[in-house]
Amino acid sequence: MKVLDEGSTVIMAECTSLQFVSPFAFEAMQKVDVVRLASLSDPELRLLLPCLVRMALCAPADQSQSWAQDKKLILRLLSGVEAVNSIVALLSVDFHALEQDASKEQQLRHKLGGGSGESILVSQLQHGLTLEFEHSDSPRRLRLVLSELLAIMNKVSESSGEFFFKSSELFESPVYLEEAADVLCILQAELPSLLPIVDVAEALLHVRNGAWFLCLLVANVPDSFNEVCRGLIKNGERQDEESLGGRRRTDALRFLCKMNPSQALKVRGMVVEECHLPGLGVALTLDHTKNEASEDGVSDLVCFVSGLLLGTNAKVRTWFGTFIRNGQQRKRETSSSVLWQMRRQLLLELMGILPTVRSTRIVEEADVEMEPNVSVYSGLKEEHVVKASALLRLYCALMGIAGLKPTEEEAEQLLQLMTSRPPATPAGVRFVSLSFCMLLAFSTLVSTPEQEQLMVVWLSWMIKEEAYFESTSGVSASFGEMLLLVAMYFHSNQLSAIIDLVCSTLGMKIVIKPSSLSRMKTIFTQEIFTEQVVTAHAVRVPVTSNLSANITGFLPIHCIYQLLRSRSFTKHKVSIKDWIYRQLCETSTPLHPQLLPLIDVYINSILTPASKSNPEATNQPVTEQEILSIFQGVIGADSIRLNQRFSITAQLLVLYYVLSYEEALLANTKTLAAMQRKPKSYSSSLMDQIPIKFLIRQAQGLQQELGGLHSALLRLLATNYPHLCIVDDWICEEEITGTDALLRRMLLTNNAKNHSPKQLQEAFSAVPVSHTQVMQILEHLTLLSASELIPYAEVLTSNMNQLLNSGVPRRILQTVNKLWMVLNTVMPRRLWVMTVNALQPSIKFVRQQKYTQNDLMIDPLIVLRCDQRVHRCPPLMDITLHMLNGYLLASKAYLSAHLKETAEQDRPSQNNTIGLVGQTDGPEVTREELKNALLAAQDSAAVQILLEICLPTEEEKAKGVNPDSLLRNVQSVITTSASNKGIEEGEDNLLCNLREVQCLICCLLHQMYIADPNIAKLVHFQGYPCELLPLTVAGIPSMHICLDFIPELIAQPELEKQIFAIQLLSHLCIQYALPKSLSVARLAVNVMGTLLTVLTQAKRYAFFMPTLPSLVSFCRAFPPLYEDIMSLLIQIGQVCASDVATQTRDIDPIITRLQQIKEKPSGWSGICKDLSYKNASGDTGSMDPDVQLCHCIESTIIEIINMSVSGI
Repeated sequence: MKVLDEGSTVIMAECTSLQFVSPFAFEAMQKVDVVRLASLSDPELRLLLPCLVRMALCAPADQSQSWAQDKKLILRLLSGVEAVNSIVALLSVDFHALEQDASKEQQLRHKLGGGSGESILVSQLQHGLTLEFEHSDSPRRLRLVLSELLAIMNKVSESSGEFFFKSSELFESPVYLEEAADVLCILQAELPSLLPIVDVAEALLHVRNGAWFLCLLVANVPDSFNEVCRGLIKNGERQDEESLGGRRRTDALRFLCKMNPSQALKVRGMVVEECHLPGLGVALTLDHTKNEASEDGVSDLVCFVSGLLLGTNAKVRTWFGTFIRNGQQRKRETSSSVLWQMRRQLLLELMGILPTVRSTRIVEEADVEMEPNVSVYSGLKEEHVVKASALLRLYCALMGIAGLKPTEEEAEQLLQLMTSRPPATPAGVRFVSLSFCMLLAFSTLVSTPEQEQLMVVWLSWMIKEEAYFESTSGVSASFGEMLLLVAMYFHSNQLSAIIDLVCSTLGMKIVIKPSSLSRMKTIFTQEIFTEQVVTAHAVRVPVTSNLSANITGFLPIHCIYQLLRSRSFTKHKVSIKDWIYRQLCETSTPLHPQLLPLIDVYINSILTPASKSNPEATNQPVTEQEILSIFQGVIGADSIRLNQRFSITAQLLVLYYVLSYEEALLANTKTLAAMQRKPKSYSSSLMDQIPIKFLIRQAQGLQQELGGLHSALLRLLATNYPHLCIVDDWICEEEITGTDALLRRMLLTNNAKNHSPKQLQEAFSAVPVSHTQVMQILEHLTLLSASELIPYAEVLTSNMNQLLNSGVPRRILQTVNKLWMVLNTVMPRRLWVMTVNALQPSIKFVRQQKYTQNDLMIDPLIVLRCDQRVHRCPPLMDITLHMLNGYLLASKAYLSAHLKETAEQDRPSQNNTIGLVGQTDGPEVTREELKNALLAAQDSAAVQILLEICLPTEEEKAKGVNPDSLLRNVQSVITTSASNKGIEEGEDNLLCNLREVQCLICCLLHQMYIADPNIAKLVHFQGYPCELLPLTVAGIPSMHICLDFIPELIAQPELEKQIFAIQLLSHLCIQYALPKSLSVARLAVNVMGTLLTVLTQAKRYAFFMPTLPSLVSFCRAFPPLYEDIMSLLIQIGQVCASDVATQTRDIDPIITRLQQIKEKPSGWSGICKDLSYKNASGDTGSMDPDVQLCHCIESTIIEIINMSVSGI
């Protein structure tokens, strides 16, 4: 194969007269295709003789019959070739001895430093190498070539990577090249350990005709092709065109790839992998491109270079960019440069797809308008658009990333391509967007006034054709939106945003100086798009149908968002409300990321004027009627099915808008009042009609598709609607929507689906007679989902009053409770109002009031003004407590919002007074304190009512309910070991409705105390019946926080509060025997001792009679207090005795007994057994207070002694 290339380098020039192995011959050698080998010409066959002769003479590993036949064909093929005899003679040499001599010569060269002329392989030469080679026999020829080759290999290893050129007669004489090649091939084949083929290939690069020798060597060992190529690339330079060695290596590898073109792209992959020899990669691509038949598709050269510069590997990008930059610094007159060839090829491809009729001659606008349907600018062919886009991106990468500086010719052709007019297809839209961004990124391409005018005409064409392109191509994200967006950025001087937009569209990060956009800014803002034109045009742009994150690119929403940010609509009095409303309605999942920022900036434009000088310059909010129309089909009580007209995405976005608007309105109240503006707030009736909880539940199942909308809605709910974010509700909802719900759906029968609300009402009407039908329907309803239950909500709640009658089975009540909790997950607010109204007490001749949501938020205690029978019906009491907790939270949010709304009512009076520092915030502080006081009173009133409910009624006491056993069961189990009969009675007492209601109330109180410990403090400072203390301390886990404020409660001047504090502390010490409790108990004992000295006789009796039993609890919890308490009791007795002494001496025996008990307590340990307390107390009713107190002291001491002895 004769090789002659227009861009051949020096090595190609020196090899032009030589015969290379053809791809046909190399493939035949690779596959050992004897038939194809036989078809080769004699010159081609001559190059492959070393391998063929060895193949014919050596013993084969393949002993098959087919190979035997092929071997015969090879022998017949070789029989007529004269050169075979010389190769056979070469193979007859003793290679073992030759290898030993070569090893000795290498050792000698290493010892002498490689500079000695002596050689063991070759004795003193009488003539030059060429003559010696001619006159020598085969063994000496082998030694001559081996000696020369080893000398070059040694020099290569010692050169430390610096390239050198070795002149050698043996490898340069054209007469003996073939014989030398034969010797070289035989040596490498027979001495592979001494002459590794990669090292031999490396050495051949340093001699003349090295590429030819290398190709012959590899052709005779075809399996080594990849090994040789990888070795040459790995040892190559990072930038091959910078040195002679790099160019020779590149050209040698190109010859190898011409010989084996099927592996050329694999070799190119090695180049990129090693980041060496970039010129080789381009050269191989050029060779491959020339052999391609396709003309319309994107060429391999464009794909390869684009992949290097736009890929994710930064190392490869830097490496190739350096190749481009270095290539431009060299002189350009040589056409042998690979970079020059690449640029020429790219330019030819670019010119090949340009429209045929093009000129930089500017057509006057008037001429164009005369025939609007006929343009002198011929457009791009549809089959060329994709290729044109790829070329534009490649040139952007070459100029922006690799630093390519285009020539005048390249710039001219690029500008012509960019300003061409593609067909109205998606690819055409993409091409126009790329062209526009390239004009912005590389404004230097437009250098003359004619070119600038050409660009302006093209931009004007873009504006006119934008709507046609969008309608015809079917692409929502057209270049029209990008034009608008860039115009807006230019008007607001956001050049960095334009740069980000350009880089995003082009898909690459390039450096663009803001100063380079100055001319484009002038053209846009003054000639094409004035701000008023931009604003008016933006409103007329159709909304994007079914807008979602799947629609990429620049859309109308981006333009509207930017115009809203710059306040262009309000500045030019253009209404944008309808456009935004239509776009919100035209949304679907997955949520487009620009929607939430659009809503936020729209709300800001409604509330905040564009300028202080013009406070009315604001946008209009969405009307309530428009908002309600979005939720049609969701609001109705008969069906929860969504209206197909609007998607769940649109409904969630409108909900986000309403909640964000209300929050922003409250947050900006002071600012708006200062401007004397009062934007309209949405009515409470509107908020009541929006199914917030149902929508939030829908959003929870679509979190992946909704992006950050779900979390944003939760944040707004937690702030403005805390009663919809109760933790218990979320936990309940998890149970309702979990695996159990799926199993229930599997059990759902047609009978369950067929029950109508009317049938349920009829079943409830029959409850006094029969419970079976209502029970059956209710059980079937439990299999329905929450949304399917909504039609039954009104029937369920309206009939709750009937369930309070006696004889209703507990199972019905529990099922109703279960259904109510399921409904609470989708329609809590409406459900609560219906339930409160249904549970009102039924008083004859008194018309029941129908409460509204607003009434219940203002006064949550309405919930507790229900039928008294609810207080002893645990399933319905559970519902009532749930609603109470919700309305208490709602009331807090309502009052906080009301405070913000009316925060400026006190401002007018202040404006007329002298402004003093620090006075402006006075009214706000006072209002805040009043609000907190109201909320505290409200919460404490609710707690007090609930505690009263825990007390047995007179009827329950009359029926034999023992409040002492009911409330003190925990302590009774701890203190005494009652008989089996007593335990059974206690258990029976616990299995009652009152006990269950008490547990439910304690759970709610625990939550309230934890949420706000100040409520617990306020309630205990107010006090409540001491009979409830065993219940509250044992049933409310958070009661331990009372230890923090009991010292303060004891310090109160009222005797009742001090008594309550000591009684409370006695129960807390038993429940929480902690170091802190010990210190507070010690304080209480000391306070009692102090009060003993200051209280009058009547107050002393009133104080110590209820508190003395508490001392027993102190001793039981903390034995170290025994001494102090005994001393206190003796002191109390002595004080009482001294008062009685003036009247009678009957008390002396008691005092004597107390002294004996104190001195010898062990002797009185059985006093309680021998002398009962009743006998000791005797007839206390006739005694005066001091005597009664003395008897109480005696019984307290005896109880303490018995407790301590039994404990021991």
